[in-house]
Amino acid sequence: MSGKRLLAFDFGASSGRAILGTYSDGRLQLEEIHRFSNDPVNVRGTLYWDVLRLFFEIKQGITKAVHAGGFDAIGIDTWGVDFGLLDSEGRLLKNPVHYRDSRTDGMMEEVFKTVPREELYDRTGIQLMNLNTLFQLEAMVKNDAETLARAETLLFMPDLFAYFLTGAKRAEYTIASTSQLLDPKTGGWARDLLRQLNIPDRLLPELIETGETYGTLSPEICEELGCPAVPVIAVATHDTGSAVVAVPTQEDDFIYISCGTWSLFGTELKKPVINETSRRFNLTNEGGYGRTVRFLKNIMGLWLIQESRRQWIREGADVSYADLEREAVAVRPFTCFIDPDDARFAPPGNLPRRVQEFCRETGQTVPQTRGEIMRCIYESLAMKYRYARRSIEEVTGRSYGVIHMIGGGTKDRLLCQMAADACRCPVIAGPIEATATGNLAVQLIALGELSGIGQARSVIAASEQPKHYEPQNPGAYDEAYERFLKIMV
Repeated sequence: MSGKRLLAFDFGASSGRAILGTYSDGRLQLEEIHRFSNDPVNVRGTLYWDVLRLFFEIKQGITKAVHAGGFDAIGIDTWGVDFGLLDSEGRLLKNPVHYRDSRTDGMMEEVFKTVPREELYDRTGIQLMNLNTLFQLEAMVKNDAETLARAETLLFMPDLFAYFLTGAKRAEYTIASTSQLLDPKTGGWARDLLRQLNIPDRLLPELIETGETYGTLSPEICEELGCPAVPVIAVATHDTGSAVVAVPTQEDDFIYISCGTWSLFGTELKKPVINETSRRFNLTNEGGYGRTVRFLKNIMGLWLIQESRRQWIREGADVSYADLEREAVAVRPFTCFIDPDDARFAPPGNLPRRVQEFCRETGQTVPQTRGEIMRCIYESLAMKYRYARRSIEEVTGRSYGVIHMIGGGTKDRLLCQMAADACRCPVIAGPIEATATGNLAVQLIALGELSGIGQARSVIAASEQPKHYEPQNPGAYDEAYERFLKIMV
């Protein structure tokens, strides 16, 4: 019996939560005590994160946790790649820019003029996506050199929030690993790469390991919020890193889909895999707890559904996710597909229209109704899961008999079933709150309450009953999959 109480802040791309976790009698119980929206703000053509309001929400969460009986530690996880810049006095220079902002348009090609595509992948092992921190910094070199010249320290989003709470300027390993600024061979900063691209490497803070402590809450925060000076633990601060901690398995070889705004389809390895085949499939080697490697494919996940729903609401339709799922089920299957990772689907805006444009340009039946568009998105995601699984199995030489599906997307039963059917294997779905659960688990390991990740995963497995999905009609996907491959970008 322990009775440890821990506070996890879990930031997604559209919302955030404060979760109070209680560890007692070998089980971990979660209670959501504060939820808030995470709304980017477009100002004169630039899309920003509203970082000060998000920090206000952190303070609100701490206050509510104090009133709920207190807590022993704090952990923060967020999305990857984005960052804030501090000047020499530790002041935030600008609001962090959103990874969906257009400033990185064309920046991959600019970098490739100095460091060719193949060489960049070989030197970093990271999937080439224009939202990566490296390309954001290249955009600043080209178009915002004045701000970059004034900057002294770069802090990724969870590190920035930890700095606001503690005053410590450090970068946790898993969040840093998303940036394309690390050397996979040394595990440290790729300083030579930055210098080659004229990006000042003075910006790079001290790297710390997952499970270390940034520091304790500052006296000012404690005075303002009426809380004790508890440690702020550097959990796996990239949200996918925390989610993978929560995969409820004791197997060394497993495959997972961390399903939310993004779908991260991957496996956990002991060391990076960087070769011609992994480069061809554009697979990434990101950091995990204990310096493991999250070898995975980033797939444009539930963003496609979320942004479509937002468009229909803007048009005046009062439509829920459950409504959209029902409409998708009611229409004929396999009439058209999109590549979920086509660059046109990344920005906010009228996504249903872009789905129609993609289908028209690729010579397919153009979906007209909401249900037809939703069916196209659902089946395309399932097909991309199949593609990612086969890619990973080809590169690793391993075969995986079951898929662990974790995160908020597991509430979508249609997507879980389609994943099982398309991939022709069982899907074990859960925990739903995988990211917050993994965040809390690392806090417990750091405090000595759990012996390591093996015990953490056993506790997590005992704390929530997953749902099982068996393939029901996998043969129907085979011919359709061949058609899907023909429209892949």
